[in-house]
Formats: sequence, C-alpha cells, structure tokens
Amino acid sequence: MDFTEFLKYVPKIEKEKLLAQEAHLKMSPLERILAVDEEDYFFKNPRKAAVMMLIYPKDTKAHLVLIVRNSYPGVHSSQIAFPGGKVELEDKSLAHTALRETHEEIGIHPEKIKVIKTFTEIYIPPSNFLVAPFLGISHSELTFTEQIEEVAGIIEVPLLDFLNEKNIVTKKMDTSYGTDIDVPTFKINEHYVWGATAMMMSELKEVLKKVF
Repeated sequence: MDFTEFLKYVPKIEKEKLLAQEAHLKMSPLERILAVDEEDYFFKNPRKAAVMMLIYPKDTKAHLVLIVRNSYPGVHSSQIAFPGGKVELEDKSLAHTALRETHEEIGIHPEKIKVIKTFTEIYIPPSNFLVAPFLGISHSELTFTEQIEEVAGIIEVPLLDFLNEKNIVTKKMDTSYGTDIDVPTFKINEHYVWGATAMMMSELKEVLKKVF
C-alpha cells in the first residue's frame, strides 16, 4: 500500500471503534485465556509501560516497525516487540513514555512522530506489566539507530504483508502458560511474533481492515 494512500484513511482510523479483547483473543493461546483473569490484574498493582506502533513510508510504501529484543535474563528475552518500555518518573503521560522509548531504542525523535490513536491496554502476567499501545505515523522515510544494549535488530514490515491473513500461523512453543502448546503467531519472514505484541497487532489489524 502506498503511504500517501494510507494517509487518506487516517481520519477514519482515529474514529474507528476498538475491538479490545475480541481482537486480543484471536492471538491468545487457549492456555492464556484459561489462566488469565483480565478483570483481576488491577489488584496486582501492575507496573505501567507503553509502546509505539509506528507506521511510516519506505520506498513510498507504508511500513510498520518491530524490534528484536536482546537476549537477557528475563521473560521477554529475544522476543519480537514494538519499541517501548516502562514508565519513568519524568514521563508526563503514557504517550510520552512511548515516544521517549521509541527515541531511545530506535533513534526516532518524538518530533517526527504524530500520535493518532490510543489502543487497548494489555496485561502481561509473567512480568506484571500493563502495557498501553499507541499508533503513531511519521511522514518521512526513517533511518533507525538501534540501542545496542536492548535492541538486537529491526524488522520493517510492509503494511500489506502485515494485513495478509496467510501470515497468521499456529506454532508449537514453550511459554509461561505451558510446554509445547499451540500458539497463534504472526509469521514475519523468519520471525514469529506472539504473546502481547501479537495481541496488540491483532487489534491494529482489525481496525485497519475495517477502514480500508
């Protein structure tokens, strides 16, 4: 999809109703659905975080950026994710967190990003984080600078590939919810995107499908 064509749909995207849990469940393994009470997490005093779902032009085509996290001792080691991270004391809002972390992790200054929509928060039980996703757009082609301490690689996904139903596949995986279980994933080249990031991507995908 041409980026200029995508921009025509932005006003509709801003107004489109979110599907929230309905979209999230499409990319949730059965074991997570059975294990997680979505109404109960506020009693666990979760830590707050925010991520940026950034759409931008590359060779005139609309793209979505993802990162590969570095290996480290933690539950999200080596996973595919959106740029983002935990809220810091100096952050004025969750949107500010998403913009700051995007700048830190992939080198894109907040002035280059327009936040156009807040998506549904997702609770992540293994790390006790409540994550707020934001959709942002950049009107110019971007040059990414990876934060080497946290980012092992950058994945640039053409928007049409992201929307292709053939790229949703089930994969046997070991997760915090069980061993060798069926997990719905987005297959992006050789990468498999699953978990909270896939759930966020599912809601974004459903919104885009409705307006296109």
